[in-house]
Amino acid sequence: MTTTTPAYILNLSCPDRTGIVHAVSGFLLERGGNIEEAAQYNDHDTGLFFMRVRFACSDHSEAALREQLATFGAGFGMNLQLHAAAEPMKTVILVSKEGHCLNDLLFRWKSGLLAIDVRAIISNHRDFYQLAASYNVPFHHIPVTAATKAQGEARQLEIIEAEGAELVVLARYMQILSNDLCKSLAGRAINIHHSFLPSFKGAKPYYQAHDRGVKLIGATAHYVTADLDEGPIIEQDVARADHTDTVEDLTARGRDTESQVLARAVKWHSEHRVLLNGHRTVVFR
Repeated sequence: MTTTTPAYILNLSCPDRTGIVHAVSGFLLERGGNIEEAAQYNDHDTGLFFMRVRFACSDHSEAALREQLATFGAGFGMNLQLHAAAEPMKTVILVSKEGHCLNDLLFRWKSGLLAIDVRAIISNHRDFYQLAASYNVPFHHIPVTAATKAQGEARQLEIIEAEGAELVVLARYMQILSNDLCKSLAGRAINIHHSFLPSFKGAKPYYQAHDRGVKLIGATAHYVTADLDEGPIIEQDVARADHTDTVEDLTARGRDTESQVLARAVKWHSEHRVLLNGHRTVVFR
């Protein structure tokens, strides 16, 4: 009978200096760790160093590694996180009345293409309760109006925390989150915006794009912040457009781009490949 050596993912950032890679490698070697994948980046603009390491280690428990890493990292001023590689990321998805991104994420999840565990779907409409049921995912209908926004968001956050969600995906959830909810979800909420940010922020970007006669339409997956459509960008892509396209043409073509961009962002986040760098991101693909 064979046993699998536990694998972990270590993410870290700190002020850049010589010897960091050597020190991290030495730390893992001393504890019987075998590095399976490693990537690094030093940002000359900010003077920060970023690193992602996947390693296998059976000589020490996860708790022991965390404790020892905290002591080790303090000497470098490191911000570090350790994750068990085999654990899928608990995820809650928010959606309104456009279901293409939701449908795509659910299919990829059940096909084993995303390292997530969809724990719940929350919507301000009832349209996709049957889709949720077909994947055996709890569906929560929480109507949102100006008068009930605070109560609705409190219920949303209650569900998110009860499910232990490490990731919240706004899969075309067409509501602006309050500043308080954005702060509660900081660093773990991804939105898909149906435009190539920073162009055409806010509502109806395809109408804005059509009005400007653009030759490219795009989609942007970014972390949610209190500043509308201003969060750190994880992934973007574009599709061609021309003068014959109607708003409906752009919208239909954009749906595919939105789904693909969001899926890549969710994949990289769930594999702990995205590190925050101020208002930007470092993505170790």
